[in-house]
Amino acid sequence: MNTATVSLAVTPTVLSTLVSHYLNRKPRRQKPTAHISYDEGLHLIRSFLQHASNHTVEELQAFTSQWVPHPQWVKVDEVEIPETDLARAATLLAEQLGTDGIRRVGGKEWWQWRKPKIPLKAEWIEMKSDYHERKKKIDPGNRVMMYVHGGAYFFGSVDEHRYQIQRHARKLKARAIAPQYRLAPQFPFPCGLQDCLATYLFLLTQQEPSTIVLAGDSAGGGMILSLLVILRDRGLPLPAGAVLISPWVDLTHSFPSVSEDCPLDYIPASGFHHKPSMAWPPPDEEELEELKKQATQQKKNLAKSSEKPGPSHSAPTLNDVANTTHRLSLVIDGKNVEITEQIQMYTTNELLAHPLVSPVMQPTLGGLCPLLIMVGGGEMLRDEQIYLAHKCANPERYLPAEALLDQRAKDQIKMYPPTDVQLQVWDHLCHVAPTLSFTSPAKYMYRSVAQFSAWCLARAQKTEIDILDDDRVSFISTSSSAIEGESPDSGQETPVEVKEKEARKEAKQSVGKAGEPLPRFKDHMIRQRVDRHGIIYPLPPAEELPGCTVQRDHVGVIKVGPVRKWLEHKRKWERRFRQTKAKIHKQRLADMAGGYEIFGEGEVPPSTALAGRRKMGGAELEKKKVRSLGLALWSLWGSKHDEMTVQREHEADNVPGVRGATSAEGDGARKFSDIQKQDRSAASGKFAKMVSPRPSHRRMVTDQQQTEEDSAVAVEDADTAPAMQTGHRSGHGDQDSDMLSPGRAMGEKGVTGKRVFIEGLATPFSLRRESETASMITLQPSRPATPGMNSPMIVREDWLGDVDDGATDGTASAPFVTPLVTPGLMTPGGRPGLERFVTAEEAPQVK
Repeated sequence: MNTATVSLAVTPTVLSTLVSHYLNRKPRRQKPTAHISYDEGLHLIRSFLQHASNHTVEELQAFTSQWVPHPQWVKVDEVEIPETDLARAATLLAEQLGTDGIRRVGGKEWWQWRKPKIPLKAEWIEMKSDYHERKKKIDPGNRVMMYVHGGAYFFGSVDEHRYQIQRHARKLKARAIAPQYRLAPQFPFPCGLQDCLATYLFLLTQQEPSTIVLAGDSAGGGMILSLLVILRDRGLPLPAGAVLISPWVDLTHSFPSVSEDCPLDYIPASGFHHKPSMAWPPPDEEELEELKKQATQQKKNLAKSSEKPGPSHSAPTLNDVANTTHRLSLVIDGKNVEITEQIQMYTTNELLAHPLVSPVMQPTLGGLCPLLIMVGGGEMLRDEQIYLAHKCANPERYLPAEALLDQRAKDQIKMYPPTDVQLQVWDHLCHVAPTLSFTSPAKYMYRSVAQFSAWCLARAQKTEIDILDDDRVSFISTSSSAIEGESPDSGQETPVEVKEKEARKEAKQSVGKAGEPLPRFKDHMIRQRVDRHGIIYPLPPAEELPGCTVQRDHVGVIKVGPVRKWLEHKRKWERRFRQTKAKIHKQRLADMAGGYEIFGEGEVPPSTALAGRRKMGGAELEKKKVRSLGLALWSLWGSKHDEMTVQREHEADNVPGVRGATSAEGDGARKFSDIQKQDRSAASGKFAKMVSPRPSHRRMVTDQQQTEEDSAVAVEDADTAPAMQTGHRSGHGDQDSDMLSPGRAMGEKGVTGKRVFIEGLATPFSLRRESETASMITLQPSRPATPGMNSPMIVREDWLGDVDDGATDGTASAPFVTPLVTPGLMTPGGRPGLERFVTAEEAPQVK
């Protein structure tokens, strides 16, 4: 499995998708597949997974773990997680599992084993510009994202996901750390969980927990949730927040959407099947019986030897190899069917409903840090993710089956309060849509992640966090094929289609835009439905969502629908690879005859675990990574948007009159922040966004951006609030943030456009003419000459000049212009009631 074979396999799909996209455009209306980039990306991943199923698990793992070069504007450093953190993580995990859990897992030693001379490593990923800023200040930074990649627990790597991680880091201006955790089936549960826990423990030695945000996609999202439960139950510091992108949280597939047809998703409906190998599928009960006989014979032969074998080289006993795949019995089409094979690669059938494997089975998910749960409306796993969000916010309503509620579980339910959750269900999107980072919906999803993460960090640190505001430097493109309601024949909408479109728009009540400040939580939830353009609508009540109406006794119970699909595909694969499977069977017997190293009494690794298949005297070393051209091209495609945005950002930083070299967290920004805090104390409302004195592609999120008592943009007393900057963009995101007067902020009609407000008054400015064309007229600030206007004033708006770093009184000198007032027009308070604008050529003549 290499770039050439993958390219040959997916090229027909790429070409057929291109043709089909333009020949059959009508069914794609209102769906993200209306965009050619999204349509191609979706089919490309689906085709890749189909091709990968013809290869072994080891080949897929090797392909997705190849070295991928990173852009020159990204800094990547590798770090080794200390053994002390690994040992502590093992202790905490064993405590969380308990005696019964350790027995079910098969011991507490085998899952700590690692390949010789292959330690746990992680990558630090951040923008070079952000790194240089931190280095100058000798500051570890006040924001770190720990990202756990997905891949169904058995494939994928940090290299493969770096193009996504670097965008999260760029938009949040954060350092990201990503662990290279061990993968199933060679390292099944709880191997990867131990690695992620150890990475977080290491992170706590470098950062305060209030500076950390956890994030993960798919299996990584499920791992993050289990990690949070361990931290909560073991009394360890929780991070500021966590982002779960299409988390896989129910390995039993017990929710309705898994049984449905999901044409807008790329996850195989019949599960993951691969060409047989030593790693997968594991031996069934028949093969295990032969292994038992072989082990018995080997035991007898060793007993005749004069030297008693040591515990590390003794042959396994019958008890040591007594592990089976644990049968599942179901009634399918009126017949009793027993499944003797292991279904999921992550763990055995017996552990599929374990609370650390399927977190939806936890007694309660209360008491966690704030969560953002992003769900693709077209993905197979959507119901379990929607259920998860509601269970976190309302633990007492979404309880596990009564038979699972022992006294400890009941005590936990009473102990932990509900968790604050922002739930976003994105219309028709696939599983982990940010994977298609070059598409418009994904770009809005990245904005939402940055906004939520910044809010969590600001809330935990009780400070202000500036993030990238891409509105002016990052363009989200559309295509003609993406126009809503477009006629596939003429390219124009018919009158009937126009009326239907208008009716749909009137019926929809937009409530915001993805990436905007968080609204207030209601019953510990922010429930949002988001379309492919990033427009937010209210989510239907829980009673109307299939995922929230599943009976509690049915959650975690394997259903017939998914199993039937799995069995049908399994039979097909067995016929296709009958000879390959026979060769693997012989190889297993030969390996067993040679002998395995074992861990001692009580240690029974699952049959897939490499720890239980270690050959005596064997030592597998880490293989050198080779560069993957295919993954490099995919990463390049995914990074193209970031590359263009970084270039525009650089150009914006170098615009004359705008300080682009100063950090948004530098001295000037701190003074500006102090001014805002002082001025804000006079207002009873709270800001949701503030524009930084840096270029317009920076904005700030405050610690009081959203509370239960105050909405994100509410002003409780307009008379006492001189001005308010909402940072709010229109529903379609095509307007810049405006500085509004209190009346305008409350929805009244008022002045429009960019205005500098001083104590509630809009200040006029002179104009500088760059050329004879009107489009080249720019604002030209000037110092005030009117008596009484010479002292520094407080201004809340994009700065027209530099911040005065020399100010020592906590203020900044603001650029002003000479007020030009029509005589006789004054407000009752003695302030000017009418201003007018003049050009620079006019200014000397105006008295």
